[in-house]
Formats: sequence, C-alpha cells, structure tokens
Amino acid sequence: MSTPAAPSGTGELRRRLGVFDAVVIGLGSMIGAGIFAAPVPAARAAGSGLLLGLALAAVVAYCNATSSARLAARYPASGGTYVYGRERLGDFWGYLAGWGFIVGKTASCAAMALTVGSYVWPGQTHAVAVAAVVALTAVNYTGVQKAAWLTRAIVALVLAVLAAVTTVCLTGGTAQGARLDIGADATAGGVLQAAGLLFFAFAGYARIATLGEEVRDPARTIPRAIPLALGITLLVYAAVAVTVLSVLGPDRLAHASAPLAEAVRVAGAPGLAPVVQVGAAVAALGSLLALILGVSRTTLAMARDHHLPRALAAVHPRFQVPHRAELAIGAVVAVLAATVDVRGAIGFSSFGVLAYYAVANAAALTLTTAENRPPRAVPLFGLAGCLVLACALPLASVVSGAAVIGIGAAAYGLRNTLTHTGR
Repeated sequence: MSTPAAPSGTGELRRRLGVFDAVVIGLGSMIGAGIFAAPVPAARAAGSGLLLGLALAAVVAYCNATSSARLAARYPASGGTYVYGRERLGDFWGYLAGWGFIVGKTASCAAMALTVGSYVWPGQTHAVAVAAVVALTAVNYTGVQKAAWLTRAIVALVLAVLAAVTTVCLTGGTAQGARLDIGADATAGGVLQAAGLLFFAFAGYARIATLGEEVRDPARTIPRAIPLALGITLLVYAAVAVTVLSVLGPDRLAHASAPLAEAVRVAGAPGLAPVVQVGAAVAALGSLLALILGVSRTTLAMARDHHLPRALAAVHPRFQVPHRAELAIGAVVAVLAATVDVRGAIGFSSFGVLAYYAVANAAALTLTTAENRPPRAVPLFGLAGCLVLACALPLASVVSGAAVIGIGAAAYGLRNTLTHTGR
C-alpha cells in the first residue's frame, strides 16, 4: 500500500523538522498544564493510588505511542490517526478518529487557554484566554519552524520550574500526617478513573504524528521521536507526583487549588510559589501552541478528503502552513475560551482523545510483519485500555463524549446518503 499524497491543487507542506524539533514539540504538548492540575482530580478519585493510575496511564500511552509511531512511519502525512484509520480500517473509522480528535482537542485547547487565564489574571480568566488563543494562532500562522523555536523555550522553562519543585519537595518538610502508602486508600474504580484523568496529560505525543508531513525522513524520525518524548515526560511526571504526594499527602492534595505551588509552600519555600504559577501559565501556553498545530493539521487532512469544507485544505504559499484551517480552529477555540468551564472541557477532551487512540490501535493490528508491525499484545492492550479508561471517566464526560461521537457518525452517514442520492 503506497503512502498517500496530498491531492493536487491543495499544496504540500515542507519537511523541516528533525528528531530534536519533533521531540520538543511532543514535550511541549505533554509537559503542559496537566502536571500542574491533573494530580488534584486524580487524588480525589484514587488517593495515593494516583501513582498506580499514573503508571497505568503511562502503559496505555506507551501502547498508543508504539502503534502511532509504526503507523506514522508507514503513512507520513498530516492527519495522524485520521489517515491511519482510513487506510487500514476504512473511510468511516478514519473519519470517526479525525472527528474525535478535532472535537476533543479543540476542547482541550480551550482548557489550556483558560488555565493560562486563571494563573495570569484570575479576575479576567476568559479575556486572557481569548488573547492567548489569538496570539498563538498568529505564531502558528507564520510557520511551523517559528512555533518549534518558541516551544523549545517554553519546554526549557517548564522543565526548570518542575526541577525546582522536585528539589524543594525532596529537601523540605512534609505536611503533618502525610504518608506515601501507594494505593492503600484506593479502589480499582478510583485507580481507573485517575488513569483516565492523568492520560489527558500524556496525549501530546500524537502531535508528532499529526505533523508527519513536515518531518524530515519520517520513517526514522517519528518512531524515534515519539518514545523519546513519552519516556522523558513519564520520568518528569513520576518525579513530580511522588514528591508532591509525599509532601502534601493524598487528602491535602485532593483539595489543593494549586497543588505544586502549595507543595513548595509546605516544603518551606513560599518564595518559589509565584515562580510555579508563572511556570504553570507558560506550560499551558506551550500545550496550547502545540494543540493548535495538531488540530489544524488533522483539519487539513479531513478537508482534503471533503469531510470538512474544501477551503480548509489551502496551504499558505509563503508560510507553508494550512492557514485557513488554523484561523478556523483559532476562531472556534476563542469562542469556547470565552464561554466554557475548564473542568468540563478537560473531561470531554479525554473521552474524544481515548476514542481517537482506540482507532489507532485497531489500525496497528492490521499491519503485517513486512510493515514493521508492533507485537500484537501492544495494540491489543492499547485498544482495551483506551476503551476501559474512556468508560471509567466521570459520567458527565462519558455521556457528553459519546453523544458528540454519535453526532459525528450520524453526520457521516447523512453525507454518504446525500452523496449517493445525488448521483
């Protein structure tokens, strides 16, 4: 099966990104606002079992990453699992993956923008969120290389802040009564829900695959960049989670409004708390930047195939970016950032992303040995893990997510019916 090419007349994106840039973009997507906020709902769901949830989320993410990397090397085109599902499972499954990704990640963009607003200016959260969306859409519009350079700076700053938090927590004091009895106060359902919530923070490695058309030598670069980015992120998350949990204890962590800032205060370094707040805002900006990149590329791919308006497939002649798709996504995210609640956006996004990766694992199961398929246990566990974690999310997230996926499926069926009727 040949690698799909962009249809004539829509333009092709230029391959500019090497392994280092691809890893940095993946890190910018994963090491974002999730680590500053996700431990709180995870601790509420599982107590100290959030570490077990983190491990489970990481295993599922590894399976997803492996499946995505093998598929991305085979199909190095913009669109990620939208392309893989279409090529390996059929048009409907590719469309459904693309729909879940665009809807879920658009909600995630809004959540990241609102996180920026809550840390920068709590009294004007929505206004700051909209401004952040406008600014980063403009950065993406001027070219993916500039976005990669900005992401490098953001990742470096966030890693420095997280390193400072970990060091202070390891050398400082602990909250009265804080214990680290991993999983002692957890239930199986709580650990699964914590894993589903923490998975939200791992999902950024797909950004490397969705930029497949802009990566140099994708058959080598993508399979190397995805596990590298995921492995670095897991090490950082594990270090931060263990130290913060040991300082605050599960009960205090579950009720913290800004867990990392509170942890450094308890550890005896209150002067570091404002630095952590700035780091959280910058991390959210990094996630938002990479999210807009990924969503716009999947929009481009679906527009090329007429699943979205054809005008969104245009590539800017100078900047070599899908400029109309980026502007459209930026406009939708700005509206959401002005109106929605961050918690609802995160839960809804998690469901859509898990559905997206379920299709990726199913597609990887169809690869042959000659196509460098992963061991069958990897996509099988990834598929099962995605379905289980999606169903373990809070009920409101499951219901709303399933409803929107159903709307997408109905729209696909209606489009096909109208197409056949018009022949």
